[in-house]
Amino acid sequence: MKGLVIKSTGSWYEVKHKNEVFTCRLKGKFRIKGIKNTNPVTVGDIVDFELEEKQKTGVIHKIYERKNHIIRKSVNLSKQTHIIASNIDQVFLLITIDNPPTFTGFIDRFLASAEAYKIPAILIFNKIDTYDKKADLAKEKLKEIYTKIGYKCMDISALNKTNIASLKTMMKDKVSMFAGHSGVGKSTLANAIDPNLNLKTKEISTQYKQGQHTTTFAEMFTLPFGGYLIDTPGIKGFGVVDFEPNEITDYFPEFFALKGSCKFHNCLHTNEPKCAVKEALENNEIAESRYKSYVQILEGDTENYRVDEYAL
Repeated sequence: MKGLVIKSTGSWYEVKHKNEVFTCRLKGKFRIKGIKNTNPVTVGDIVDFELEEKQKTGVIHKIYERKNHIIRKSVNLSKQTHIIASNIDQVFLLITIDNPPTFTGFIDRFLASAEAYKIPAILIFNKIDTYDKKADLAKEKLKEIYTKIGYKCMDISALNKTNIASLKTMMKDKVSMFAGHSGVGKSTLANAIDPNLNLKTKEISTQYKQGQHTTTFAEMFTLPFGGYLIDTPGIKGFGVVDFEPNEITDYFPEFFALKGSCKFHNCLHTNEPKCAVKEALENNEIAESRYKSYVQILEGDTENYRVDEYAL
């Protein structure tokens, strides 16, 4: 039987076939394209499975080729890779200015990975009902940076239902994924889109302004107005996977547009003379935060830039 993986809980997977959901496990060990992942099967995968004899469980024996996927490397010492989801039409990256704080390095790494796997990304500035004047200025500065590059940005308040109708229109008949740090409001926003989901939510830690995990595993939900939503666990850090130094420019659209004007075709935009990207940086035509994120990825550093470092 062919089915759609709608939930992954480690060693077991929930697979939807027509209107039924079966709990399945993997047959043997899978390795996809030589990449060692913590999860060879992920939410969004199309698989073939067989029901076990005299059991209510199934065994997955084939994973169909993915049109895309988004993958991250853990920022802890293990450096293991994890496929977040696959076969995605669009991803919404939820950002909050200070509740909890989101970092520009995190935003740019996520966007670069989405570009690498050709997944359209939209920036959601969430919880705008909580913003004071300083936070609102930071938000507008960030929106200016990313809108100029070509990314769609939206202001959202699940509490006040701000732009919820517009968001639902964008999600209709598509496979959409919510991503972001813990506590940015992914599950709350999902509940605002479809109250029948009734996903668990938690308050932000007021002492550390950090989110608390409520979504433990990625899960796909059918939307009543058409399409699917993939809700994902909060991501603390986002390590990029298998980026070659000379490819990174391609995943920063405003850099890619300039690379043909550099003196050297293999310019890395660091110490080379007559570099169009560095000239644009000096002329304030590209954002300093974006350039710093680019250099971070190039040097293999972990992200550590808060949004308000460059927004204010």
